[in-house]
Amino acid sequence: MKYNDTWDLDSIFPSGTKSEELQSKLEMVKEEIKNYKQVLKNTDLENKASAENLQDILRKQETIGKGLGQSATFIQMWHDAYMDDEHANVVMGQVMDLYSDMQKLSNTFTKKLVAISDADWEKLLASEELQVISFALNEIRDQGKRLLSEEEEKLIAELNKDGLAAWSNLYDTVVSIMTIPFTDKEGKTTELSVGQAMNRMYADPDPEVRKQIFGNWEAAWNKYAPVFADTINHLDGYRLTLQKAHKRNGHLEEPLEYNRMSEETLHAMWSAVAANKQPFLDFLNQKAKLLGMEKLGWQDVDAPVALEDVKPTEFTYDEACDFVIDHFASFGPKLSGFAKHALENRWVEAENRSNKRPGGYCTGLPEFKESRIFMTFTGSPSDTSTLAHELGHAFHSHVLNDLPELNQEYAMNVAETASTFAETIISNATVANAASKGEKIALLNTKLENATAMFLNIHSRFLFENAFYTERAKGIVSEKRLNELMVEAQKEAYGDSLSSYHPHFWCSKLHFFIDSVPFYNFPYTFGYLFSLGIYAEYLKNPEEFEDKYIALLRDTGSMKVEDLAQKHLDADITKQDFWTAGIRLMAKDAEEFISLTK
Repeated sequence: MKYNDTWDLDSIFPSGTKSEELQSKLEMVKEEIKNYKQVLKNTDLENKASAENLQDILRKQETIGKGLGQSATFIQMWHDAYMDDEHANVVMGQVMDLYSDMQKLSNTFTKKLVAISDADWEKLLASEELQVISFALNEIRDQGKRLLSEEEEKLIAELNKDGLAAWSNLYDTVVSIMTIPFTDKEGKTTELSVGQAMNRMYADPDPEVRKQIFGNWEAAWNKYAPVFADTINHLDGYRLTLQKAHKRNGHLEEPLEYNRMSEETLHAMWSAVAANKQPFLDFLNQKAKLLGMEKLGWQDVDAPVALEDVKPTEFTYDEACDFVIDHFASFGPKLSGFAKHALENRWVEAENRSNKRPGGYCTGLPEFKESRIFMTFTGSPSDTSTLAHELGHAFHSHVLNDLPELNQEYAMNVAETASTFAETIISNATVANAASKGEKIALLNTKLENATAMFLNIHSRFLFENAFYTERAKGIVSEKRLNELMVEAQKEAYGDSLSSYHPHFWCSKLHFFIDSVPFYNFPYTFGYLFSLGIYAEYLKNPEEFEDKYIALLRDTGSMKVEDLAQKHLDADITKQDFWTAGIRLMAKDAEEFISLTK
């Protein structure tokens, strides 16, 4: 079947970021915020709280949140697809002002919840209407106890526009104007966008091409590193100041709270990874031999492997879409049918062109109760897995659409569970469908690239960020020291198994500069291993498993992850055993790769 590989943005707001409809939406939201402010002022929740007036406030919050979310998502989508649109930043500024106003009012609301006596609070939650969202309400109230005075929180919300958000936006702006030169064999030099350079640097079968681009890549990030060093220092310095003001117990407490998991669980997971990474180091060493190298360089870790004159497997976008739909069907009709609907209705921006930001993501259009996916499709099996990964995110949101709004707000670590589960279905299918030994080796390599990313690359990111936050609490960390911390983390995570490392990875990785969520790293490994646990259960009894899987996803917005695992998997994730079992499942692929290539 034929699929369009670009978004249908006009169906959201016609005429891009200068859309009159978009401005009308923002004006409407502005009025709704004024009304919400008046309702808050006139409602005595502290002394006369009732289920009815609390629900009324929540409904108004929901309407405003959806309007802001719809607008912000559209602007971000447009800017990511067309990075030369300078007006996008102007309109996003309008949205950020409204978000700031709403944040102040949300803090006021939260303070009112905190002021309700414990006895009255228990009576409130006993009502049938509020019992179903009691987990989320308790979470809001408990976190609200950290808030400073109402005036102080208003000032923080106002300063965030020129603090956290501003530093994050600066990073995006600088990256959007960067280019990486590449000179082909004919001597022609082309200026690649950051996204194009990254895709080719990691995926090109020619080691000399990878080496050239990596050298130019490092040089480009080195040139702008002073700007990025200022940015990351002030971004996270700002965050540390807020954490201290809110009496956070260390820099990990906020991301752990956000991900609804304990430090005991985090420690168990990373301890299991550290103790069981040897099969993946052996895989990298074997891959180096196959590529005729003593050790892999940083740019070679994800290089394709082609033996027996087998060309790397390639898909057209249409073939990839059909492949994903067909193999999702082997799991269940609901996942497959959803993917088909999304692809046929242009929910995916996948065109390979310049002027797009790098990376991929899934985002939501809350007023439509729909998702949208951003990526660049170049034809590799890895891109096909990425498509499945993002469709997994979208399916997760889809199965929650009929739940109360507060019960749809799941954290990043369980979000990565659904996406990785979908990706596992497709990566296993590509290996199973291999037409020859050589093709199977190439596809196992692609599958293991994901495993090494989760166990080694993501681990290095966590180690770096943990070390950086520790040093940043004592003062500014220099560019040179940032490079040292990055290489130290990479060497620890990769067991000193590479011939070269990426000192400026800290400034080339967008995740370190996201303002909304600190430590945008360990949730990926959590989700990956958690999804393997779910996949292992699926293999035991594949019949009718889809409904059990959906039941688990529907609980992700209303449970801590330890309780989620206990209820649906009968597993204690505070112990290393659970995580070790998932790692060993992937280790079998590493062992098979080595056996096939010996």
